[in-house]
Amino acid sequence: MPQLEKTILEVQDLSIAYPITIGVVRAVEGVSFTLDDGEALGLVGESGCGKSTLGLSILKLHRPPGRVTGGKILYRGTDILSMSDRALLKMRGQNISMIFQNPLTSLNPLFTVEKHFLETIHFHDASMPRERARAAVGKMLETLGIEKKRLKEYPHQLSGGMRQRIMIGLALIMNPDIIIADEPTTSLDVIVEAGFTDLLMSLRSIYKLSIILITHNLGLVAEIADRIAVMYAGRLMEVATTEEIFAHPLHPYTQGLIACVPNILVDQKELVTMPGSPPDLVDRPAGCPFAPRCPQVIPICRQKTPALIQHAPSHSAACWLYRQKEG
Repeated sequence: MPQLEKTILEVQDLSIAYPITIGVVRAVEGVSFTLDDGEALGLVGESGCGKSTLGLSILKLHRPPGRVTGGKILYRGTDILSMSDRALLKMRGQNISMIFQNPLTSLNPLFTVEKHFLETIHFHDASMPRERARAAVGKMLETLGIEKKRLKEYPHQLSGGMRQRIMIGLALIMNPDIIIADEPTTSLDVIVEAGFTDLLMSLRSIYKLSIILITHNLGLVAEIADRIAVMYAGRLMEVATTEEIFAHPLHPYTQGLIACVPNILVDQKELVTMPGSPPDLVDRPAGCPFAPRCPQVIPICRQKTPALIQHAPSHSAACWLYRQKEG
């Protein structure tokens, strides 16, 4: 009998706001999704759509004045948002880890590679003998394809790709359940990015990881993710399996994102662009946030905000147009 999938992370109706002098920025609004054991979820959308804020909030790392205004984040049934500071510190790295956008600014310039690893291990397991910790670091570097001589080097002595590998190693050293990768290939060239993709897929298999991959790179999520969640203006527009998203995108925003990706198999003389820009999150338009840019807009789109509704097995979309077609 096949083993049933087990949900290890559940985000329920999460909203995050940033009070500023001219109003309130609603960076995340009413977002709900689940992550199963061993699953890779891609979180995609344009810059400023709330992807990184959502990822940081899972570890309760969103910065002041940002605050959660509603919802829950459940890790194996425990609400992360209600955890004490001490419990949060233990959970970060041990149960859920994060790979940040820029490894150079995330690594301590005064620490060698070895000290970064040993400090992480001893924070979570102070009783581990130093030699055993060093052996664990050596094994991790071998898995990452990094020479041991790099242990004595400092972050500025490493290439961008090497620093990213170190960040991955730090995220994995305590064998967490979930890795959140926030734009992990932003600073990498295409060759190094391809190597990173292969490495992440290999590590996912070795460590049985669940992954949340935050990116605007649709090519990257197509290779890594099992499911894709499309964000726009702080809301989820569409959630489906990767195959379904690319084969049958329902939401006009998702269709626009996919159309903007250059296709070498098509005789394409000009790059496709999506007109307009994301809305002001302080003064949102009424109705669907994508309505001002949508080529298929209908009157109700400008009046009411559509909920994320399941239209097919493993495929949900927040779009009035599709719901009217069904009716």
